[in-house]
Amino acid sequence: MGISVKSLFSMVSPASAFCGSERAGLPACKFYSGRRKIHRCHCVFATMDVFSSDDIVLESLLGTYGYMSISSYDPPKLDGGIESMTTSLNAKRFGGQEVDAGNVETRLYSGRVRRGPNTGTRILLKAYPVRNAGGHEADMMAANELSSHAILQDSSMGKTCENIIVLLGGFETRTGEQWLVFRNDGIKSGADYAMAAGVATQKGISVGVWDFWDRFEKAEVLQRRHAFIRKLLAGAFTGLSFMHARGQLHQSLGPASVILNTMEERNISMVLPRLRDLAFAVDVSNETLFRGADPKFGALSDNLWRRAAAAGARTIFERKAFGIADDIFSGGLLLAYIVFASLSVPGSVDAPSLQRLLESTFRLDLTATREYCMMDDRWEEAVKFLDLDNKAGWELLQVSEAMLNPDYRQRPIADAVLCHRFMTG
Repeated sequence: MGISVKSLFSMVSPASAFCGSERAGLPACKFYSGRRKIHRCHCVFATMDVFSSDDIVLESLLGTYGYMSISSYDPPKLDGGIESMTTSLNAKRFGGQEVDAGNVETRLYSGRVRRGPNTGTRILLKAYPVRNAGGHEADMMAANELSSHAILQDSSMGKTCENIIVLLGGFETRTGEQWLVFRNDGIKSGADYAMAAGVATQKGISVGVWDFWDRFEKAEVLQRRHAFIRKLLAGAFTGLSFMHARGQLHQSLGPASVILNTMEERNISMVLPRLRDLAFAVDVSNETLFRGADPKFGALSDNLWRRAAAAGARTIFERKAFGIADDIFSGGLLLAYIVFASLSVPGSVDAPSLQRLLESTFRLDLTATREYCMMDDRWEEAVKFLDLDNKAGWELLQVSEAMLNPDYRQRPIADAVLCHRFMTG
């Protein structure tokens, strides 16, 4: 049987029940409308709303999103030399990762709340398909995303993080679709910014508001772009650091999983990146690992643990370390993509091609990768940016704080990435 948002909210008690009051007189196992506190694993308290479809006004469809599942991982060998992309890859392989197209496609809408405690709030709605379209996996993903946000938004564990999108609640439609309701803190993603920045780089102007003099002040325009990229990445890694501190892995980190409240490069102080897309988040808190994976959501993390075993992670703590390092590796690919896509000729680079270049063609040898990239004039500004401060960007990717190190044990934690001189500028 699938796990639904409604069934997860069945773990919700009236807020008053957690304040020692019995006046509500409602059993904890029922599903009631209104504001509730999620209580999971006897330790999580996060206030969310149980909406109904009548509480929401839909405004526009923002897009449809699919998922890829990483089913196996073969760590790149350091002594393998340069391998041709045309002979080393097939349609289902990215570098050392074997990937499969998922069965679940979600829809994202903008809207607003028209009644209840959050009346007037601008929202984003994520709709998971009904069971006969997405299978039980869709139900598990929706419930897992809600559960992960409940842990991350648990204020009883200390200060929460502004670099993670806020989940307001959810509801189930009469047809069985699971809908999650997020506060709308921006609809543009890191991928959207990188695309816009690539065009702006080619034109010699700023992203967002620009003026005639931008074309004659190339250095200043690029400095603003560099600062924006660092701000975007810093926000993403701050959110990732918080997730890891709360015992949560992201497992879907990429340019589309970072949202921005603005893309105005002339107003960098207002930029606040936030992480989203936690459908495949994995709980690696010590208590969860010691008691075994939660059977309701364990299927979503099976591929992660298979890849951990293939990398030599056997014990509980090695598995946790692998999971954290796996997020960091994705963070390294995110950094490389944002830099190259934002500072290169539009259309000259995309995420899959860049990953193949790094993992398969050059086997994560960033020295050889840099030499190759230097020969392509379309990537000149990206290479120059990574070369700043004695090649600080390349160093972060492979040398002292090696995010893309083939050995997961040698990768830094998110806090170390944030402190690196490339990130601080």
